[in-house]
Amino acid sequence: MPILLAVVGLAGTGKSEVTGYIKERYGYQAIYFGGYVLEEIKTRNLEVNSQNERLVREDLRRQHGMDVIARLSAEDIRRGLDGGHNIVIDGLYSYSEYRFLKELAPGRFYTLAVHAYKEMRYERLGRRSYRPLTPAEIDDRDMFELANLEKCPPIVLADYHVVNEGSIGDLRRRIDAVFDLLEGG
Repeated sequence: MPILLAVVGLAGTGKSEVTGYIKERYGYQAIYFGGYVLEEIKTRNLEVNSQNERLVREDLRRQHGMDVIARLSAEDIRRGLDGGHNIVIDGLYSYSEYRFLKELAPGRFYTLAVHAYKEMRYERLGRRSYRPLTPAEIDDRDMFELANLEKCPPIVLADYHVVNEGSIGDLRRRIDAVFDLLEGG
């Protein structure tokens, strides 16, 4: 049976790097939850930036519930799983989304938490070309997401955990070890 795997973690831990590797190495179809927010930003004719992303995310959740992004992605996920494809989600944010996906794919939904120390996250997010963040913006985002978006439970309850504080090769070896367990279990 096809697997639904959600990659979780704070900003700058390497979720997109992990998702990209899983897509490339293991042939999973990738779904970027943030993409649904970006589409809504464009629909509202807003500039794409971290402030508008937060505004739209909050508004969507206020209007439609904490699991809105998972519900918006449900058709794409079902289509992929029904077609026999494994799916990897980049950026599950809330416990409500976690519960929704667990019900959507019972017995085949797993989570992989990615961790990195704060200084490394500051460095990564500060130098990225698309939507760079300052340390103060990162701290603000972390506190907001932990306090208001139910972000902690999916990270804490993750089925698998990897620490991303070394080279890309180190990270990939850790992911491969997770897949030995995931595919073997």
